[in-house]
Amino acid sequence: MSVSVQAAAFNIALEVRSLTAGRTDIGAVVTFTGIVRGEAKGHPITSMELEHYPGMTERELARVEALARGRWPLQGVRIIHRIGVLRPGEDIVLVVTLSSHRQAAFEAAEFLMDYLKTSAPFWKKETGADGVGMWVDAREADNKARERWESA
Repeated sequence: MSVSVQAAAFNIALEVRSLTAGRTDIGAVVTFTGIVRGEAKGHPITSMELEHYPGMTERELARVEALARGRWPLQGVRIIHRIGVLRPGEDIVLVVTLSSHRQAAFEAAEFLMDYLKTSAPFWKKETGADGVGMWVDAREADNKARERWESA
């Protein structure tokens, strides 16, 4: 399956190899890995907790993946988003896009990440060094990045 929501860590190189093994039709592989930062809005955080609605989340990610496949000539897509409690430095999300040409792979990866940052059905809570948790909303800059795909 090209979409996974999981608590377990992922291996970026293994994911790319599984998509490209034995293939000669791929001219570009673009990967994006999101990593939990150790600070948010200038304050240290000790963890980020991600929650989701099982079933609904996977269906929605598959829907947006299909949108990307319909918009760009892609030979493959892989989206992995982790859930649960993650610590600073841990991988949180992986997007891999494959195409014959780099422009399609780059644009599709950017489209998918803009969607994941703003509209994917995940709820994120960052916990500070003081032990207080704060729910995270999409930033205005992320919303503006996503809006450009609606008019393109």
